[in-house]
Amino acid sequence: MLWEAPTEGITLSSGNTLFVAGCDFDVTLFEYGTGDIVGFCMSRCAGKKAPTGGPCNGIGCCLILLQRDLAGFRAELVSTNTTATRSDWLHPGIMAFVTYNDYYYRSNTTTVFSTWTNASDIFVDGALLSVPIVDQPSCQSAQKKNASYACSNGSSCQDSSAGGYQCYCSSNARGNPYILGGCGEPDYNPKPKGHCPASCGSIIVPFPFGLQKGCSANDRFLLNCISGNLTLFALGDAQYVTNVSVEDGTLTVSNVVSGNNATEDTVKKWAVANLTCQQAKLQKETTYACRSSHSDCLNVTHGEIFIGYRCKCSSGFQGNPYVQDDCTDIDECALPISCNGRCQNFPGGYTCTAKHNLLLGIATGTACGLASIIIAVCVTVFANKWKKGIQKRIRRAHFKKNQGLLLEQLISDESTTNKTKIFSLQELEKATNNFDATRVLGRGGHGTVYKGILSDQRVVAIKKSRIVEQIEIDQFINEVAILSQIIHRNVVKLFGCCLESEVPLLVYEFISNGTLHDLLHTDVSVNCTLSWDDRIRIAVEAAGALAYLHSAAAIPIFHRDVKSSNILLDGSFTTKISDFGASRSVSLDETHVVTIVQGTFGYLDPEYYHTGTLTDKSDVYSFGVILVELLTRKKPIFINELGGKQNLSHYFVEGLQEGAAMEIMDHQVVKEANAEEIDDICSLTEACLRLRGRDRPSMREVDMRLQFLRSKRLRKCKKIPASDEEIGNSDAPMNVVNPGNLTSRGISCYSLEQELSSSLITLPR
Repeated sequence: MLWEAPTEGITLSSGNTLFVAGCDFDVTLFEYGTGDIVGFCMSRCAGKKAPTGGPCNGIGCCLILLQRDLAGFRAELVSTNTTATRSDWLHPGIMAFVTYNDYYYRSNTTTVFSTWTNASDIFVDGALLSVPIVDQPSCQSAQKKNASYACSNGSSCQDSSAGGYQCYCSSNARGNPYILGGCGEPDYNPKPKGHCPASCGSIIVPFPFGLQKGCSANDRFLLNCISGNLTLFALGDAQYVTNVSVEDGTLTVSNVVSGNNATEDTVKKWAVANLTCQQAKLQKETTYACRSSHSDCLNVTHGEIFIGYRCKCSSGFQGNPYVQDDCTDIDECALPISCNGRCQNFPGGYTCTAKHNLLLGIATGTACGLASIIIAVCVTVFANKWKKGIQKRIRRAHFKKNQGLLLEQLISDESTTNKTKIFSLQELEKATNNFDATRVLGRGGHGTVYKGILSDQRVVAIKKSRIVEQIEIDQFINEVAILSQIIHRNVVKLFGCCLESEVPLLVYEFISNGTLHDLLHTDVSVNCTLSWDDRIRIAVEAAGALAYLHSAAAIPIFHRDVKSSNILLDGSFTTKISDFGASRSVSLDETHVVTIVQGTFGYLDPEYYHTGTLTDKSDVYSFGVILVELLTRKKPIFINELGGKQNLSHYFVEGLQEGAAMEIMDHQVVKEANAEEIDDICSLTEACLRLRGRDRPSMREVDMRLQFLRSKRLRKCKKIPASDEEIGNSDAPMNVVNPGNLTSRGISCYSLEQELSSSLITLPR
C-alpha cells in the first residue's frame, strides 16, 4: 500500500503513528522513494477476535511510530496464517495514521487509498502534516530574497527536513508569523491602569498615550513629563511634544535646531499598530484599539506608504475612541448652526423643521416629486420607442445589405415541409444568451459557431460569419442557397438563417461529437476511439455524400474545402459534411469552373492551385488526404522526425513507392485490419492523390470501391450474408464503445496480426 505527498514540501511529521488492526500478519513500513525501513510490527490473535478498543499491545493490532518526517511511505503487510485467505486475515481491518499532538487536522472519513481489497479501509485520522514554504531551499537563501521572504519582522525561520523553510513567532510573542505585524511587536493593552495623570502642564495627554508605565497602551505611546511643562517623546532626543490629537491622529513635535536654541515644529502621523483595519478587527476581544461603541477604524497612510490603523469617533460623536463608551453624541442644536426652524437632536445628527408654511412646503415637494416621476416615465417610454425604431431601421438595412431579398427568392421554391426559415435576430440572441462566449463551439475560417436552444427546444448550431468584405457576404448567401437544396443523411441539415445583424447567421443542426480531426489528432499517444470498422464506415459515408453533391444533386456542387475538420460526427457517430461557404455549384453542361483559389493547405489539389481550374476531381484529391489521415493518424502538414514540416500526401505516396506502407500505418490500423484491406485502401488512396485530375477516379467510383471493401469485410466477419445486394446499404454505425472487440457481438473477424499468428502456428517445425 502506497502514499505519496500530493505536492512538493508536504510531509508526514515525526511523532505520527501508523496503527494497523487485523489478525496474524507482519507489517513493514518503508520510506517512499529510498526504500529505507522506517519500522516493523507484528499482530497475533491466536484464533481470537481482534479487540475493537483499548491500547494496542500486538494482540489484534500493532503500531509503528515515525521517528522522522516522511514525504511518502510504502507499507508491506504479510499474512502469517497460511490457511487463511487474504480476505480472512485482513477482515475486519483498518490502517490509519494518528497523532496525539495538540494541533492537528482531524478527518475520520478521508480515505487515502483503498486499492488492496474491498474488505479493508485505510484512512488518515488526525495525522499531522508539515507544510513549509518551498520557493527557496533554506532560510539562508530565502532571507537573501527580500521581496519573497515569507517571515515577518519579529519571527524566526527554521529549515524544513523536506526542503524549504517555516516561520515561527519568537517565544515571547504569539500570532501569525506570515503576515505583517503578525508577531514580534508587544501586545496593545486597550485598558490603562487606574489613577493615571492626564496632563503635563497645559498639555492634555489622552489614552493610548500615557505618562507612566501601564498608563499607555504600550511602550511606544509612553511620554515623559519633564520640567518646563514640556513632554519629551520617548523615541527621540531633544524632541518635545507640544500637542497630542486623538481626533486627527497627529503629534506636534518641536525639534531643537543645533547651534542655537531655536526650534522648529513638525506634525507627525501615528498609528496604533502596523495592521490593517480588517486584520485588527479580528482581535476585537483582545488587542483591538477602537473600544468605544460609536467609533470607526481608519487605515493610516503617508503618501503611498501604509503605516497602520487608528480610531476615530463616528460622525456626530466626539470623545476618545480608545476608551470604553467615551464617544458621546454631539448636541448640534446647542451649537450655532443654520436652522431657521425647529431643531431636533438625535444620536449622530439632527433635523431642522421650518416653523411656517410647513403644509405648503409639503404640498410643493409632493407636486414636484410627482411631476418629476411622470416626466421620467415619459422620457423613458419615448427613449425606448426611439431606440427600438433605430434598431428596426438598422436591422432592415442589414437585411438588404446581406442580400436578404435575393435569398428569399433563392429559397422561395422549396417545399413547405423542407422550407428554410429566416430567423429574427431577437430569436437567435435569446437562443444563445446574447452570443455568450461560453456558448462558443468552435472558430473556423468562415466564422464562429455558437450552441443555441430555440424556443421549440431544438438544440442548434449557429454560425456567425466573419464579414469584412462583400465577397464574404456572397459566400454566405452561397452556402445558404446550396444547403437549402441538399437533403442527404450525411450532409449537415440547414434550419435557416438570420440577416438582420451586421454579420449574417446560419442555423443548422447541432452535431454533438465534434469533428473527425479532433478524434484523430487530439492525443495521438492513446488509442483512437474510432476502430478500423468505424474509419471505413466514416470514409464510406463521407464519400457517398460527396458523390451525391457531384452527381446526384439537382445542381452539381463542388465543395472546394473538403478536410477532416469539416467532417462532423453526431451522437451515433454518423458522418455529416459541413461548411459550404467556399462551395461552387455548376450547370449540368459544365465540367469545371475557373475561380480564385480557395481551400486549406495540405488538402489543396495541386492542379487547382496552379491553374485555378476547379473540377470535381479537386474534391477527390482532398478526400484522398482524409483517407491518409484515417490510415496514419497524422495531420496534413506534420512535423517529421527531423523537426521539419512535411506534406502528408507526399509522405504517404513516397512510403508506398518505397514499399514501407506498414511502417507508416497507425498501429491500431495494423492491429485491427488485415493486409488485403490495407492494400485495397492504399491503392484507392494513391489513385485519389495523383497529380493530374484526369488520372484520378470520380467521387462516385471512390464511393463504390469503398462500399465494396466494407461489404467484403462485413461478409468476412460473418455480419452480412454473402450476396451483393447489401452493397451501398450497409452504413449502420459500428460499436464505438468497444470498437476493437468484434467477437463480443458474435462476429468472427481476424486482424492482420491475428492472421500472421495463425499462419505461423500451421508452419511445419
